[in-house]
Amino acid sequence: MEQNSKTNWGQFIPLVTVFFFWGFVAASNDILIPVFKSAFNLSQSESQLVSLAFYIAYTVGSLIYVGISALMKTDLINKIGYKNSLALGLTISAVGTLLFYPAANTGSFPLMLSGLFIVALGFSLQQTVANPLAIALGPIKTGSQRLTLAGGINNFGTTIGPLIVSFAIFGSASSGNTNISIESVKIPYLILGAAFLLVAVFLKMSSLPDKPALSEAVIEDGSLKGSALKYPQLVLGMIAIFVYVGVEVSTASNLPAYMEEDLGFAIKDVAPYISLYWASMMIGRWTGAVEAFTDKISLQKVLRFIAPYLAFGIFLLVNAIAEHDLAPFYVYALIILILIIADMASKGNPARMLFIFSGVGILALLVGMFTTGMVSVYAFTSVGLFCSTLWPCIFTLAVSGLGKHTSQGSSYLIMMIMGGGLISWLQGYVSNYTGIQYSYVIGILCFAYLAFYALRASSILKSQGINFDEKISGGH
Repeated sequence: MEQNSKTNWGQFIPLVTVFFFWGFVAASNDILIPVFKSAFNLSQSESQLVSLAFYIAYTVGSLIYVGISALMKTDLINKIGYKNSLALGLTISAVGTLLFYPAANTGSFPLMLSGLFIVALGFSLQQTVANPLAIALGPIKTGSQRLTLAGGINNFGTTIGPLIVSFAIFGSASSGNTNISIESVKIPYLILGAAFLLVAVFLKMSSLPDKPALSEAVIEDGSLKGSALKYPQLVLGMIAIFVYVGVEVSTASNLPAYMEEDLGFAIKDVAPYISLYWASMMIGRWTGAVEAFTDKISLQKVLRFIAPYLAFGIFLLVNAIAEHDLAPFYVYALIILILIIADMASKGNPARMLFIFSGVGILALLVGMFTTGMVSVYAFTSVGLFCSTLWPCIFTLAVSGLGKHTSQGSSYLIMMIMGGGLISWLQGYVSNYTGIQYSYVIGILCFAYLAFYALRASSILKSQGINFDEKISGGH
């Protein structure tokens, strides 16, 4: 199969259903954390075991994949095919959701963690397949934009996930219910498990390729080296994925504790702000994906303003349906303008975008740390805007030039998703000494490394003859 000259939407659209599931479950964890903290009388660092159990599963899943491939002496995904791998991953995740039933009935925190671990174990295999597949379903120059668009679908899941799980536990916002019922989480997760199985069948019957072609930009000299780990852009990219997922997840997972302990919010009133954080990811990703739709510069300029506010409108709509007060959120429309300006300055270049967005992310965290009240809350939630497109930027830079080692390199990158759990736990631990607000210094350190990687990866790839057209100032 030749590399597509245009995006294959017929294959791309069914693929992104799995991106939705990843987002739904990951963001729902941010509601489970304060609920479990209260119900099981946990410390802040203990409550972050939810994130740790979920994200460490990605590493375990990747190690299992690498181990099986080594025993078979061939790449597992290439052997069984991309569609079969996706279906297998969805089935594993469905098995994990089944554990929520006995865990909820017995009130077992370890069993809840085990269920989340198995769900994420399936996600690990899905992500190893789906990310390079999204890049392969079209021209390489719009690969990162396609991955950004898929991430936008992911963040539709992250936007509604916290609201649905919060509704399952507390009921509607107008009910005034503050009782925490662990048993109430089992039905949403059983329904989710059934959805996993339905999508597995759907993808198996779809026209997705079992063995997609590698892109032109990544096929060069791929056969000259024996391991993906010999590519410096990948090794440094693995660290970048670790700290990126770390700052993305820890910013959100520690936000409920900050709003409760420092600002006096009730647990049930935190959900809209968690939803706003993840909606910010959707807003940014829809903005960054416009180049995947059209080559016309004039239309891209228009869409860069329409797409983010359309995504913001979806956030307002789902919160209106959930009967939350929308008045506090209208001011956020002004913050979105900063995102649009940063996106335009990046000119679609993944290295430039990673550098600019990391810098603005640092500024957002500094504002959150050194202000009070709702200003600090909106500063922390805006981190979602500036994290939004970093995954596809890092992923594209890290797998470029890997050739036949692309799926192996993808697995190594997925392995580093464990940063979401470890850095969330680290920030929770640091907060025991600094307070929640100042513990966000951990996120600043993460963004600082990402800015470094943007410069370094750009230099490495240019030395290998791979150029994303735009040049970062100071990149050499």
